[in-house]
Amino acid sequence: MPAEVPESVLEALRKYDTPTVCNVLELFECRSRIVGYTDARIKACYPSLPPMVGFATTATFRAGAPPRGGDTYMGLGAQVERIAALSGPKVVVFQDLDDPPVAATFGEIMCTTYQAFGCVGLVTSGCGRDLDQVEPLKFPCFTAGTMPSHGYTQIVELEVPVRVGGVWIAPGDLLHGDRNGITTIPPELAALTAEGCAGFMDAEAVVLNYLRQGNATASGFVTARDECKRRMNELGNRLKSRAAAVR
Repeated sequence: MPAEVPESVLEALRKYDTPTVCNVLELFECRSRIVGYTDARIKACYPSLPPMVGFATTATFRAGAPPRGGDTYMGLGAQVERIAALSGPKVVVFQDLDDPPVAATFGEIMCTTYQAFGCVGLVTSGCGRDLDQVEPLKFPCFTAGTMPSHGYTQIVELEVPVRVGGVWIAPGDLLHGDRNGITTIPPELAALTAEGCAGFMDAEAVVLNYLRQGNATASGFVTARDECKRRMNELGNRLKSRAAAVR
């Protein structure tokens, strides 16, 4: 686990949903608001599971033809060796090189194996299978669909940058994901992002509480919304100032 992201920060991030994390990241103005998160192709297989937070361990995959022989393709054993050497919670991230996918990237055996070696979830641009068998593991999986066969499973390259759901993910990237999708978090902003989530939710609560109390008026809504925006602006200025101080 990167030293700059202690377990206490990861645990704090797990308390919040991914949209809230994305909202707070926007306050830093460190990247465009339309980058850094997966698009609609990637969906949670188990939407009721709590947020997944961990560091990416990446691989490319194909299953459309038999392997060429020799050591051209590394398999699950080689991948597990790499994963076992990594510290901290890990998220397996696959880019399926078959376009479109022709077989499932993972199933019960692979998910059980990854979980046994410290992984907390899996993301693939391809498909999954054995969804009923994987569900009891409470192992978050994110895919572009499902297929019943594994085809000619081949893990091609390990620990390389991969593109999944429109976002580039590098080995070691910090990921946060739930039923809404997956976002990357710059590690240097992880602690401040975790801190900022509570403040952001408090700001949103100004509007939500006003609306929920009943008898809302248009002018009252505008007043509540202005107060919400004021609090968000204050939070953003505070976070940006603290982020600049640690860079």
